Amino acid sequence: MADDRLTYAKSGVDIDAGNRMVQLIKPLVKQTARPGADADIGGFGGLFDLKRAGFRDPVLVASTDGVGTKVKIATAAGRHDTIGIDLVAMSVNDLVVQGAEPLFFLDYFACSKLDPDVGAAVVAGIAEGCRQAGCALIGGETAEMPGIYQDGDYDLAGFAVGAAERDRLLPRKDIAPGDVVLGLASSGVHSNGYSLVRKVVGLSGAKLDAPAPFDSGRSLDEALLTPTRIYVAACLAALRGSTGVKALAHITGGGFPDNIPRVLPEGICARIDLAAVPVLPIFRWLAQAGHIAQAEMLRTFNCGIGMIVVVAADQARAVATILQNAGEHVVTLGDLQAGEREVAFDGQLDLS
Repeated sequence: MADDRLTYAKSGVDIDAGNRMVQLIKPLVKQTARPGADADIGGFGGLFDLKRAGFRDPVLVASTDGVGTKVKIATAAGRHDTIGIDLVAMSVNDLVVQGAEPLFFLDYFACSKLDPDVGAAVVAGIAEGCRQAGCALIGGETAEMPGIYQDGDYDLAGFAVGAAERDRLLPRKDIAPGDVVLGLASSGVHSNGYSLVRKVVGLSGAKLDAPAPFDSGRSLDEALLTPTRIYVAACLAALRGSTGVKALAHITGGGFPDNIPRVLPEGICARIDLAAVPVLPIFRWLAQAGHIAQAEMLRTFNCGIGMIVVVAADQARAVATILQNAGEHVVTLGDLQAGEREVAFDGQLDLS
């Protein structure tokens, strides 16, 4: 006789699948251990010991973010191993711009029906992002929500906490005209503007599994899923190795026009030479295939610069050297001048 009694699994939520995923990710999580956290999971909360982390007068800094509709590219392509790096990057890059060292990270993975292998691939990327950022993955949540998400869909959110010594918080109070604006190159589109990216892909007729129109050496989906660059190690090296860094700005949604003014005081304008921006081929293709104006490109995408560094003029060369030694491609974009708190542009992006 058939058993018609209802269970949670029959309603679409498989607790056993969640437990299998936990077992798959435990060794990945353990690899993110750092002073202050053993990166062990399974309890009701994650612990972090600030004293063991070595701070003397810490201020905690917290950030949360997701990866937007970039997950649609990942699910369409069946590539799930790097989207977790994006998730970590979006939060930890926002921590370091305040002078904070990322300490620990938690993730939230929501889906219609859990595939433990897909979930484990996502968490593998999260663990790799945490390793790059030097923070511990100390917990997370997996939620099956049939009826909220379509089959095969999932969404991600991340939560990072860092700490900075009280007297090293950014931006500094001595930002002034004459300071130099440096830019750190991006790895690609990062994790902003993907609703527009997907629109351009659809209008262009390009196929995700075909060679990228701007890079025949890899598929379009591979290019679009290039992980967001994590700038934590380089920026912390510059902060610890010099006294010249006055502000950092993560170029996310809103691009140059909206993000740079967030770290400027009243009466200071950032003047940027757009000809100095190392525009990546993917941005040229997006602009051309989508007939996107320069102003829209600048406010939607990073266009080739993922992090801005404001530095005292007499230390600009030394700071640039530290950043280069840490693996960053550094360009001088302009300087600060007296004026409205905004970004003023000279020249044109190389979008042709």
